[in-house]
Amino acid sequence: MNNLLSDPAPDFDQPVAVLKHCHGRIRKQLATLEKLLGHLPEHGADEQARQAATAVLKYFDKAAHLHHEDEEQDLLPMLLAVAQGEDAATLQALAPLILQEHKEMDGMWQDLHEQLTAIADGSGAQLSASVVRRFVQSYQGHMEREEGIVAPMALRLFGPDQMARLGGAMRRRRGLDDPAAPDIGERVADLRKDYGQARLDEGDVADDPIVQFTRWFEEALKAEVNEPNAMSLATVDDDGRPTSRIVLVKQFDARGFTWYTNYASQKGKQLESKPFAALLFFWSELERQVRIEGRVERTSADESDKYFNSRPLKSRLSAIASEQSEPIANRAALEQHYEEVARRYGEAPPRPQHWGGFRLVPERIEFWQGRRSRFHDRIVYTRQEDGLWTRQRLQP
Repeated sequence: MNNLLSDPAPDFDQPVAVLKHCHGRIRKQLATLEKLLGHLPEHGADEQARQAATAVLKYFDKAAHLHHEDEEQDLLPMLLAVAQGEDAATLQALAPLILQEHKEMDGMWQDLHEQLTAIADGSGAQLSASVVRRFVQSYQGHMEREEGIVAPMALRLFGPDQMARLGGAMRRRRGLDDPAAPDIGERVADLRKDYGQARLDEGDVADDPIVQFTRWFEEALKAEVNEPNAMSLATVDDDGRPTSRIVLVKQFDARGFTWYTNYASQKGKQLESKPFAALLFFWSELERQVRIEGRVERTSADESDKYFNSRPLKSRLSAIASEQSEPIANRAALEQHYEEVARRYGEAPPRPQHWGGFRLVPERIEFWQGRRSRFHDRIVYTRQEDGLWTRQRLQP
């Protein structure tokens, strides 16, 4: 194998070396995939298998496609623009092959994705040996062609300006800062991600949306989603003007979705006046969101007491010390008030009457699964007058 590409993990001022670094990471995941193929028949989807499947999924879902885009959108067009003679002839023959290989590898990945997802969540232990072998062989041959032909040609034909342009494009594709990049206000229109981790079919979802939500929430926990219980809460004021903020769900069951707050806060006052709200969970790692709409009610005093007393001491003191959403002169005044409350109540502060729980009783719950080319899956549940749920697929 050609070693013209450097081994250390470089910065994007060495874009060709970054390509080699990407190849190294791909080879590591391909090796993990092959080991998993041999592991499953003897051990099934044990913890080691689930971790391996999760690692492969994470890389190929989130990073491998960036490498393809680097080649398709920047490296190959730039080379075709400057190559002459024998180099141009080589590229004219090679470029269509590389693009076709990308499509074929993406297709094989879709076949593997469903099997790996089942292994990762412990619901399956099947992995197609023939697809794995074709996938590994395709990637290995593909990378060898790039390292033996494309990379040396880029190093030979590109000057500093072309290298800077290529490196800048690769940085922007990964969302990294680049002094030469357009203003963020202009770049935001070009931010895109093609989803493809999973699918959502009517035949696979539960009859009850709370059961379905529980399944997804458990999968978010297994995937170590950042703050899986964080949700956007949208309310409206008396003039119908909406506001939203992030809160944490602390309980969900057949009764609804519960969070705790200061009843005298902006959201508390709005919910007392207009007792309807919308919640949104967004789990980007799983390419999923859940939209929940319904009326809102207060939890019982006993429920609020129980949760309040389960909180860490400093959180309980903060709930007493803060007149949430009200203005205050500065941070020092806020901290002084906290210290006064801490001295007054010590280790057993009581729940203040203005603090407690709200519960959204759902009337509509929509599950959204990201899919390729913005052709997403959407299934909505609607509560009927008799309390039963109906479900329906919506167009993306």
